[in-house]
Amino acid sequence: MTASTPIPITPEMVAEHGLSPEEYARIQELLGRDPNLVELGIFSAMWSEHCSYKSSRPHLKTLPTEGPRVIQGPGENAGVVDIGDGLAAVFKIESHNHPSFIEPHQGAATGVGGIMRDVFTMGARPIALLDSLRFGDLDHEKTRYLLNGVVKGIADYGNCVGVPTVGGDIYFDACYKGNILVNVFCLGLAKADRIFLGKASGVGNAVLYVGSKTGRDGIHGASMASAEFDDATEEKRPTVQVGDPFTEKLLLEACLEIMKEDWVVGVQDMGAAGLSSSSFEMAERAGMGIELDLDAVPRRESGMNAYEIMLSESQERMLFVVEKGHEDDALAIFKKWDLDVAVIGRVTDDGIFRARENGAEVVNLPIKTVVTGALKCDRPTQKPAYLSEVGKLDLSSKEIPERGDEALKRLLASPTIASKQYVYEQYDHMVRLNTLVLPGSDAAVLRVPETRKALSLSVDCNPRYGYLDPYTGAQIAVAEACRNVACSGAEPVGVTNCLNFGNPENPEIMWQFQEAVRGLGDLCRFFDIPVVSGNVSLYNETKGEAIYPTPTIAVVGLMEDWSLHCTQGFKQAGHRIGLLGSTLEELGGSEYQKLFWNECRGRPPQLDPKTERAVQRLCLDLIRQRLIRSAHDCSEGGLAVALAESCFTGPKPLGADLVLSGGMRADALLFGESQSRIVISFSEDALPSIESLAKQAGVPFAVVGTAGGSKFQIKIDGNEFINEDILTLEDIWKHSLGLYGNRVAG
Repeated sequence: MTASTPIPITPEMVAEHGLSPEEYARIQELLGRDPNLVELGIFSAMWSEHCSYKSSRPHLKTLPTEGPRVIQGPGENAGVVDIGDGLAAVFKIESHNHPSFIEPHQGAATGVGGIMRDVFTMGARPIALLDSLRFGDLDHEKTRYLLNGVVKGIADYGNCVGVPTVGGDIYFDACYKGNILVNVFCLGLAKADRIFLGKASGVGNAVLYVGSKTGRDGIHGASMASAEFDDATEEKRPTVQVGDPFTEKLLLEACLEIMKEDWVVGVQDMGAAGLSSSSFEMAERAGMGIELDLDAVPRRESGMNAYEIMLSESQERMLFVVEKGHEDDALAIFKKWDLDVAVIGRVTDDGIFRARENGAEVVNLPIKTVVTGALKCDRPTQKPAYLSEVGKLDLSSKEIPERGDEALKRLLASPTIASKQYVYEQYDHMVRLNTLVLPGSDAAVLRVPETRKALSLSVDCNPRYGYLDPYTGAQIAVAEACRNVACSGAEPVGVTNCLNFGNPENPEIMWQFQEAVRGLGDLCRFFDIPVVSGNVSLYNETKGEAIYPTPTIAVVGLMEDWSLHCTQGFKQAGHRIGLLGSTLEELGGSEYQKLFWNECRGRPPQLDPKTERAVQRLCLDLIRQRLIRSAHDCSEGGLAVALAESCFTGPKPLGADLVLSGGMRADALLFGESQSRIVISFSEDALPSIESLAKQAGVPFAVVGTAGGSKFQIKIDGNEFINEDILTLEDIWKHSLGLYGNRVAG
């Protein structure tokens, strides 16, 4: 299409671009004319939910985003937190859900590539990845295909670029059968005074395109990510991008080299909506205009038109703004790294985006109108009707097992609880040699090079809790991610979130979203932890069936001395085992409830913020004073699973002799998922100090057993409830997920 061959815009074309009649009328009103087809495509992408956050923005504004360590909060490519010694942690989590369901390998791979670019765009070297994955039940053939494809995509891309994947979490539930979630987190390190922003400032400064050539892959990717799935899902494969990790590695190194120069003005990844979003957003942040010559854009396919060039989401591409007069310097650096690079435009001062093709102007749009002019969706909310029914749970009608051996085995074999070794053994988690705590503990820990510091990372969200109570579910996600970091010996310093929900046009879904954001904000304010970046992924549903609310939370923690890091496994026979926190009779939303009663109902576990904070601070104090040898939070599967995991994950398998006091149902005592609990181990001589510190902190503390031997034994009020060989339990836990995953669909 060129300016000389205009195509009339019809209502059908507007609908195909995902715009409502009201939105198109607003475009006409703001422009004072009809847009052409290229301009319509730009509005479609930029006003999509994925790019404009039109439904979520009013709620996101309520989150706490400031703090003494915050260098850059939400609104840029990634968040930045000061960690001292002139260094900053740069991090963000994002979704690649829809592409990964359509084409799991490339969808996941390009999700990894995209989040890494968000981080090194800020001037940071990526040092770690986490992945948070959600799949349908594993007995469904397509789930196995999706699991293996996603894991291979993450492994292939991260391993090739040389950034270690050091942890994550995986849940399996039928609600994700038609819409999996692939959320990827990246952490980078940068000099605190050399952070680069996505701004196109300085009249006459050059706009540079660098990276891979532009192709037709990914066109309408942002719009596709802003719609629910239907019977035509398979037809959307062309909107999934194709990644090249080797080009990404070259791009990473070239960017970090050029960012040493003072004449670099701004930089942004060409992510969702490609050249459109990067150029419009960079200019809008600086209050400037941009003019582009689309004929100068490197292309790998012949015959591409302006529409395709502006909306392509081809991977491994960046947009730079450099000071006028330094174009040749920039070109030389990028060409040295064998990257496609070209000067494709200039910064102007009139706030207008202009693009030319074959010498003719094909786009002329006011930048602020495109970036901020989308209709603000004040979506109606309504408490879901299902809550009045699923909120009821009568435990008196549920049979209490006489023994817990089989229940423990089934829980350890559950794909959600079982060891994720089958997954993380496919990742290179030691590249760059900074990983102190490998995948498999509560949190990953990475050494900060040339310092005594370390950073701890954890990602978490139990979707069943969100289904039963989105407010509490979001709070528990924050609490557990922070608890995991505290168990490693680090103090949480920043949060990033990926908010995965169904169709926001449904008032009940919007209520879930609103409540989850409220819960997230309230707990972060109470903990005094800023939310510095994030992502919203809506329309995660197929044929009207939405996923459970899944507000995925990643937390970064800081420890000043990496030698004080802690892991979850018992270290030595004879060490005493203790429990920080209280156990309540809570089985709502638990893995035990799902496995044995095939339901998700009741209330999620209670969360008292004051108690949670006290437990985490006590755990940190005990680690810093070297009083405990291990710390492991209680989560899915409850106390019995946490104790068993601590037996498996030390230097070698150790049994445990455990004695508990009852006062409630035995299954709730062992398998309920009460919050604010941490299993610790310690030498006998540390007991008086631990008891004293727990009393001062007002945290319940009990000695529950001793590590050692070949058996895992639990007695409740003197009666044996579990007695199993520890190696048998370990084998079940260690290999169950691999047995499922290796049955790959043909």
